[in-house]
Amino acid sequence: MTRHVLVTGGGTGIGRAVAAAFAAQGDTVHITGRRETVLKETAAAIGAHPHVCDHASPTALAALASALPASIDVLVNNAGGNTGIGAPEPVGLSAVADAWRRQLDANLITAVLTTELLADRLAPGGAVVHIGSIAADKGAGSYGAAKAALAAWNVDLARALGERGVTSNVVSPGYIAETEFFGDGMTERRYDALVAATNVGRAGEPADIAGTVVFLASAGARYISGQSLAVNGGAWPSR
Repeated sequence: MTRHVLVTGGGTGIGRAVAAAFAAQGDTVHITGRRETVLKETAAAIGAHPHVCDHASPTALAALASALPASIDVLVNNAGGNTGIGAPEPVGLSAVADAWRRQLDANLITAVLTTELLADRLAPGGAVVHIGSIAADKGAGSYGAAKAALAAWNVDLARALGERGVTSNVVSPGYIAETEFFGDGMTERRYDALVAATNVGRAGEPADIAGTVVFLASAGARYISGQSLAVNGGAWPSR
């Protein structure tokens, strides 16, 4: 049976890889993002349905709701990113407050609002997967705090959705190359250090995360819920 999948922030990087993986196995995939041109290009390339949407905006989400199917089997909350990359260090209380609110909006509120919007549409036996970050454990200022909050919220969400047989988990990537995350801020020295920190001796790829997300939405993962899965090549081990 064909499933309906929504991948937020699905135009580039990890989101695109996740959307492409679901589309490749025959699922009907919807992708969202704020850049219409990028979305349309990706949608045409992988066979997905594009929807322009800012997931921090309740108004934009209300408009998105009418464009989506009545039932969603898989929701992937991927929209987000470090809004502080390339920005000067905030100075003064007002600037600090604004910087932290941007991080929370981008990485926590987007997932909360999108899940709230679609909670009643999630099909029994479905799955919600959030894209977290190694920063939630290692620390990275307001970005790490926002991703840690996402993981904490997921615990309660998994309990609530579990009553209908819907699972909810977080996938926490380490360094993933071939994304827009670092902008122009990735130096050769930093790249080498990030790779050296892994056990496998290489940078992660979007496909590494996509494979984990697809598994968590599969029949083989129906007893996994309320978890945060680290996918970082061993750069930050868990136990």
